[in-house]
Amino acid sequence: MKLQDRVVVVTGAASGIGRALAIRFAREGARRVICADLNADGAREVAAEIGGVAIETNVAREADVQRLIERTESEHGPIALFCSNAGIGIGGGPEVSNDQWQRIWDINVMAHVWAARHLVPRMIARGGGYLLNTASAAGLLSQIGSAPYAVTKHAAVGFAEWLAITYGDQGIRVSVLCPQAVRTAMTAGNPDGVASVDGMLEPEEVAQACVDAIENERFLILPHPQVLKYMRNKTNDYDRWIAGMRKLNRVYKG
Repeated sequence: MKLQDRVVVVTGAASGIGRALAIRFAREGARRVICADLNADGAREVAAEIGGVAIETNVAREADVQRLIERTESEHGPIALFCSNAGIGIGGGPEVSNDQWQRIWDINVMAHVWAARHLVPRMIARGGGYLLNTASAAGLLSQIGSAPYAVTKHAAVGFAEWLAITYGDQGIRVSVLCPQAVRTAMTAGNPDGVASVDGMLEPEEVAQACVDAIENERFLILPHPQVLKYMRNKTNDYDRWIAGMRKLNRVYKG
C-alpha cells in the first residue's frame, strides 16, 4: 500500500517510534496524519511539526479508542492505515500486582483488539484497509526480567496473526512490528540491556522498515534482521533455545 493521500492514525505518537512513524508518513505524502497520545502536549507538538492533527487518547480505555476512530473518520475521512503503536514495559514476574498486569494487558494487547473491533468492519465495508500493530521481538522470543512484557507482546503477535488470517480475504492487510532495542524512553534507563545485544536502533530506522513493509504488504517487520535467525533457532530446537535464554538470564540478572 502506498501512503500518498491516505488518512493515517498513529497511537503513541508523541515520542519514540510513534513520533518517527508520524513524521515519516507525512513525508510519504499522507493526506492527514492523526497523532494520538495520552501526552496531549507531545501529540500537539508532533502534529504541528508535520501539519497533522493531535487527539488526546488513552488507549487503555476502549471508549477512547472508539472515539479516536469515529472522530478521525467523521472529520478527516476514512482511515487507510491505523498504527496501534502505544505500549509500555513493566519489569518483574508473577509478583507484579494485578493492577499492573491489567494495565499492561490493556495497553499492549486490548488496545489492538479495540482498534480492530471498531475499525475493521468499517474497512471491510469499503473494500479494505491496513493495520500496523507494534509488538516486539519479545513477542517472538521472550523478555529477560519481564513476564508482563513478554506475555503481552506474545499476545499482540498472536492477535495480529489472527487478524491477517481471518480478514485477509476481505482486504485487510496486517503488519506486526517486532524490533529489539530502539532508542526511546522505554530503553533510556537500560541502554545496555539484553535487547541491545544486536545494537540500539534509532526510531527513524524503524519507521523506514515500516514504510518498506507497508509498501510490500509484508506481515512481519524485523528492523533487527538477527531476530529471524533467533526465531529459527527457537523452533528448530526449543530446549536448546531455552537453555541459551537461561544463560542470558544469568548474565543480565547477575
